[in-house]
Amino acid sequence: MLENKVCIVTGAASGIGLAIAETFAKDGAKVIMADINEEKLREEAERIGGDYFKTDLSKREDCKGLVDFTVEKYSKVDVLVNVAGIQTVCPIEEFPEDKWDFMMDLMLTAPFLLTKYVWPTMKLQGWGRILNLNSIHGLVASEFKVAYVSAKHGLGGLTKVAALEGAKYGITVNSICPSYVRTPLVDKQIADQAKTHGIPEEKVISDIMLQKAAVKKLLEPNDVGEVAKFLCSDTGSYITGTMFTIDCGWTCA
Repeated sequence: MLENKVCIVTGAASGIGLAIAETFAKDGAKVIMADINEEKLREEAERIGGDYFKTDLSKREDCKGLVDFTVEKYSKVDVLVNVAGIQTVCPIEEFPEDKWDFMMDLMLTAPFLLTKYVWPTMKLQGWGRILNLNSIHGLVASEFKVAYVSAKHGLGGLTKVAALEGAKYGITVNSICPSYVRTPLVDKQIADQAKTHGIPEEKVISDIMLQKAAVKKLLEPNDVGEVAKFLCSDTGSYITGTMFTIDCGWTCA
């Protein structure tokens, strides 16, 4: 399905980004993996046969540099997957203002800029796929996650506007909204939540993370990778502007 498609995946050194890059590479895509962790990024890119580009996506010039690198090497971009992000668990009154700025730059401004920069080549070729790795927290809120929830809700708006503008050019744009996925980011959240709530880490998983889910399990990164591949396929060509949930039934009620 993705044979010879040129695919940029951010946050690709670990977790969901790495799983998506692996899934795409196995399907024959030419994957450009971007992350700030150069050592891990290089190691994983060499393992799966992808290109790598060290970048700090909170900086606008790095966003431009990533797309320029890809276009200079392959003359196009077929797929953009915006995954890079972080999480901070903190009450609003204590939330550092500089951390707010950084998270907005990384998780909302960077996806906008990367979308803007890949748009001309996708428009010219009449085909493109843009996926924004969102979250169930792009649909609902949880306490102590003010910047993360705000950025993810904004990402949903970006997804919908881009989908409307891209439709006539064969560009689809979707958000993938998983519930908790077993990644290094979530492992850190478990520890932070345990400290914030004053409870054991196992209680964070059962009483907080899975409390609202009908299916009581953490997702695996590969689960998200397979959904991403489907949305980028020709079969997914009529799916655009969606908040595509993989939420174990969280939003049923």
